[in-house]
Formats: sequence, C-alpha cells, structure tokens
Amino acid sequence: MREKSNFSNTLIMWYLNNQRDLPWRKSRNPFYIWLSEIILQQTRVAQGTSYYEKFIDEFNDIFALAEADETHILKLWQGLGYYSRARNLHSTAKIISNDYNGQFPETYDELIKLKGIGDYTASAIASIAFNKPHAVVDGNVYRVLSRIFGIKTAINERQGITEFKSLAEKLLDHHDPGTHNQALMEFGALVCLPKNPKCETCIFNGSCYALQHKMIDQLPLKIKKLKIRKRYFNYLVVDHEGDSTVIRKREHKDIWQNLFEFPVHETKDDIFDELAFEKFIFDELSISGPFTLKKYNQKPIIHKLTHQTLYASFWIVEPEEKLNNLTAWHDLKEHALPVLLQNFVDKYHSPN
Repeated sequence: MREKSNFSNTLIMWYLNNQRDLPWRKSRNPFYIWLSEIILQQTRVAQGTSYYEKFIDEFNDIFALAEADETHILKLWQGLGYYSRARNLHSTAKIISNDYNGQFPETYDELIKLKGIGDYTASAIASIAFNKPHAVVDGNVYRVLSRIFGIKTAINERQGITEFKSLAEKLLDHHDPGTHNQALMEFGALVCLPKNPKCETCIFNGSCYALQHKMIDQLPLKIKKLKIRKRYFNYLVVDHEGDSTVIRKREHKDIWQNLFEFPVHETKDDIFDELAFEKFIFDELSISGPFTLKKYNQKPIIHKLTHQTLYASFWIVEPEEKLNNLTAWHDLKEHALPVLLQNFVDKYHSPN
C-alpha cells in the first residue's frame, strides 16, 4: 500500500485545483453542511443544488426550519424523492433547536444519534464543520478505494463495509480531515466515474490496481440486487364540474408518507376486478348518486423507485352530486404530491 501521507497529499492537491464551486463549500456552518448532505443522499449534485438553495432561501437557520410546517417542507422537497429524508430533517431540526439551543453537536457520537444521520453523514459533518478525524465512506469512496487498492470484498456485505471503513480511516489526513473527505468524494464524482472513468488523466493511474489488472468494470464488487416489488395502483381522480377534486394524505408507513394523493385502490397484480373496484369507489368516495367513470391512460404509467416498480392507472370519476371534502384544482399547488401524481395533474389539469 502506498504511503498514507502521499495518497492524501496527492488527493488534496488535486482537489484544491479541480473542485467544483458548490454553495455549501463556502462555509463550515454545520447547518449548511448537514442540509447539503441530507439533500444529496440518493440525489445527484446537479439536481440537489437547486433544492439546497431553495431551502437556504426559505430557512436561514435551524430555528426557522424547526418552526416550519411539515407540509410546507414536503412541498419544497417535492421531486427529490425519498421523502423520509425531509421528515427526518424536520425532526432533527426540532431536536437541535429545542435540546441543543440551536447548536449542532460537534462529536460523531452525538451526531449519529439524530434522525436521518448515519455513519456517512455524521462523519461528514464532524470532519467538515468541526475538523474531527472521521473518514466518510459513500458510493464514490467505495469505488475509488476498491479500484486503486484492488479490494474485492462486496461493498454491501458487513465484511466489506468494515474493511472499507478501516482503510478510509487509515488513509485519512487527521490535520485536515474535512478537506481530505471532500477531495475523496469529489475525485469519485469527477474522475473515477462508475462508467467510462477518466483513467488517462487520473493522478493514480500509475499504481491503480483495477487499471493494471483490467478490472475497472468489475470493481467495486456488489452482490446481486434485491428483488424489485411490483405494485399496481388505481387512482380515483374526482373531477367535480372541472373545478375541484378529492385528495387524501398518506399517513400509514409506506412510500410517500404524509404526502397527498388521490384515493387509490391497490391490487396485487394486473388482473382487474371491476366489482371490487366499483365497491371501492362507493365506499371511498361515499357516492350515493350516479357518476361517470372513464380510464385516463389505457396503459399503466410505470414509475420506478429503488426497490419497487409502480404501475399506475388513473380513473376519472365525474359525480353528479357534490361530494364532501373537495379541494379546488388550483389549490393542489399548495400540497406536496409525489412526482408521479404531480406529473398527472400538470398534464390533466394544466391552467393553459
């Protein structure tokens, strides 16, 4: 293994000359760093940056975020997915505001106790904001270390997680851990790419194990993916005289918890039971009079999540009577909807 100091020095020198100009790097304020790290979980930098700036404009400190209404936070988060991140963000903001008087805890052990903060995020905040010697390990880090050092242990098994964390800690620059961590992640994002990495200009191409052994496409090693669950959603879209509809809040623990949606009839497969669906319409909407029903999309809209694939059908229900709890179409913009439903609304009831 190359000398630790040489690896870190080479990496940091590259970073200082090549780092992207990202807004959260302009400060060591833990609030900004925490916010950026939560947003960038499962999100590309190009997409996450605009959300980060939107949140900073809306909430200038932890107290403002803690005092905000969750519905408003979910609306701002709309389009990012993985909405539990937004709910955890709000919960942690309240804890820091109330229990820590608005001051972020400075140690890894305290940070990791907070909702939505795991090993990676706690290490990132501790090192970047407070200069604590904790190494970060994310997808970029797995990729860089596995290729350069030829590590063939699976990154999604306990042994691999432990092995990579141990190596990352050994390589860490304890004098400037925050810069070292950011450099390692940035190198994975800009040079050691998942596909078509820039090996020709890589600063480690003279000693990279994967390059020398033609294993770039094989590392990092990951065991086969989990089985993808298929779900079939039939949405009831009430359209009362063209000006109002019915929406519900998803309160049970599932995807999109606390977001709003149209009443939905979920089936186990794509075999459709018309009698069961008709009973669902009467029970769910409490319709007593006549109504018309027509299918909006003849083929299900496929919406892919990490471990689930949704097949969505939208059914337009036009009741002759006025139902209870109607929401004006133009008021839907005040509610956080999953992207799948927001796309439908934009197409079906565009103001244009």
